[in-house]
Amino acid sequence: MISQSKWQIAPVDSEAWILAQELNLPHEIATILVNRGLRTASQAAFFLYGGLNDLYNPFLMRGMQEAADRILRAIQKKEKMVVFGDYDVDGILSVVMLVKALRSLGGQVEYFIPERMKDGYGLKAHHLPRILEIKPNLLITVDCGIKGFDFIRQAKEKGLEVIITDHHHPEERLPEALAVLNPMLESSGYPESYLAGVGVVFKLIQALFLRLGVNQDLSHYLKLASIGTVADVAELKGENRILVKEGLKMLAETKTLGLKSLLDGTGLNNRKINETDLGFRLGPRINAAGRLGMTEVALQLFFSDSPEECNSLVKKLNELNSTRQRIEEKILKEAVEKIEKGSLQQKYRLLILGSENWHRGVLGVVASRIKEMFYRPVILFAYEDGKAYGSGRSIPEFSLIELINECRDLTLNFGGHKQAIGCTLNYDRLPDFKEKVNSLASSRITQDLLEKKLPIDCQLDFTSITPSFLEFFTRLLPFGAGNPRPVFMAREVDILNQPVTFQGRHLKFWLRQSGRVLEGIAWEKARIWPGLRRGDCLDLAYSLQVGTYRGRQQLNLILEDLRPHQS
Repeated sequence: MISQSKWQIAPVDSEAWILAQELNLPHEIATILVNRGLRTASQAAFFLYGGLNDLYNPFLMRGMQEAADRILRAIQKKEKMVVFGDYDVDGILSVVMLVKALRSLGGQVEYFIPERMKDGYGLKAHHLPRILEIKPNLLITVDCGIKGFDFIRQAKEKGLEVIITDHHHPEERLPEALAVLNPMLESSGYPESYLAGVGVVFKLIQALFLRLGVNQDLSHYLKLASIGTVADVAELKGENRILVKEGLKMLAETKTLGLKSLLDGTGLNNRKINETDLGFRLGPRINAAGRLGMTEVALQLFFSDSPEECNSLVKKLNELNSTRQRIEEKILKEAVEKIEKGSLQQKYRLLILGSENWHRGVLGVVASRIKEMFYRPVILFAYEDGKAYGSGRSIPEFSLIELINECRDLTLNFGGHKQAIGCTLNYDRLPDFKEKVNSLASSRITQDLLEKKLPIDCQLDFTSITPSFLEFFTRLLPFGAGNPRPVFMAREVDILNQPVTFQGRHLKFWLRQSGRVLEGIAWEKARIWPGLRRGDCLDLAYSLQVGTYRGRQQLNLILEDLRPHQS
C-alpha cells in the first residue's frame, strides 16, 4: 500500500486566523480561502457571498461601446447579421445565446459554425464565400476570431464589417476589426481576464440591454453561460464563479423547451444540479455533436419550439455521446498499447503518438486521459490527406502552448492555452516536429515536474466536520478550475470493515477516527489498493462530498490517497 502522489501540505498561514476572526469562519474554511489567494476580508466575502449585483459594468471592456453601438444600429436599420462560432460547447452555446438575444431585440440574424472535420477551427478566409452568400452587413464572432487576420482583411475589402468576441490568447498584433472584445488583451481594461467565450457574450448581451434600458430577464443566458464556462474549464473565480453559481440555481427551474428536454434526457430535471453535472453530463452531450461533425443537432435543439423534435434531438445527442465514448475507448486502448509496447513513458518526457485510424474529433479527451495515466504532457495526432491534426494536454506546471509556439515554423496553424493545444502540420514535417518538441521537452520538463503532487489544504479531523463547518463548506461551491475541491488530511484513521469493491473498479468502507465514524469511497482505486484490510490504521488525504438522500443530508469522504499511519 504505497501513496500514489507526493503530498504537499499547505503551510500554516497566520492570515487565515485573522480572516477567520474577521468573517467569523471556521479556521479550516479561512485556510482554504487563503490558499486560493483570497487573503483579505473583502476578497473572501466577495467569493463567499458575491451575486449578480456584483457583476462588473460590461462597458469597462475595451471595444464594448463600439460593438454595442454598431449592433444596435444594425437592428434599427434591419441589417442582416451573422454570428460565427466554434463547434465546442463554449462556441455552440455562445452562438445560441447571442442569436437569441439579438432576435429578442428584433435583429435579423443567422448563424454559421464551421464543420470540424472539413473546415477546422477558427475564422478562415475560405469561409468568406459561404458567409457572403447570406449577404450580411455585419459578422460577429463568438469564442473565436482573434487570429482571423486573412478573413477580416478580405471581409473588409468586400464591405463586410466584423466584430470579434473571443477569449483566446491573442497574437502581438490584432485583426483590423470594427471592435475586438477579448478580456485576455492586456489593454482590455476589464477586471476579469479569464471569462470563457460564453462569458464574453454574456457581457455583450448585458451591454445591449443596458444601452436600450431594457429590464430583460437574463436567467436563460445565465443557465447557458454556466454550462459553457464549466465545459470550457474556465477558472471559477470572480465573474465566472458568479455566472456558474447563479446559473446552477436557475437550471433546476428551466422552462425553455430545448434545455428542459436536455435535462429530462439526462435525468437531471426537477432536482438540484451541480457543477459535476454540467461538466460530465450536459457538456459532453453537446460536445459530442461538435466532435463528431454534427453541430447542427445541438444547435437545433436550442432553437426548436417542437417538443417532439426536441425529444428526438436529445435522443440523437445521447446516441452521439455513446458513439464518442466507444471511439475514445478504442483510441485509448491503442495508444496505451503503443506506449507500453515501446516503453515510451520511460524514454520521453512528452508523449507524441498518432494514427491514420484515429478520429481527430475526440483526440483531446483521450490525450487528457493518457496525460493522467502517465503524468506527462501528451500530443495525439490523426493523419488525414497528408496532414497531421494534433490535440495536446499538459500537466499543471508545464505550458504546452509556449512550447508549441517555439515550433510554430513547423505548423500550419496552432492555438490553445497553457494546458490544452490544437495544431495542424503537414505530415512530412512530423519527424522534425517530434524531434524539436522532444528536445525542448527533455530540457524543460524535470523529473520533479513528472512527480504527481497532491496539494492538501489543511488537516481536518472527523470531529471538526460539524453542521456549522458544512454550512460554510457548501459556500465554497462550485468547485472546478481555479477553485479545486479542497483536500484534507486526517491522521490515525482505522478501517472498520473489509473494503467492498463495487462496479469492479471502486471501493467503499467505513472509517473511524476519535470515535467518529464516516463512510469512505475510493473511485477507480480497486486495482490500486488491493491490499486494504479491516483494522488497517491509515493517514488519509480526502475530500468531502455533501449531498441529499431521501431528504436527508448525506456526507461521504472521497479518498484521494492514503498511506500507512506512522506514529
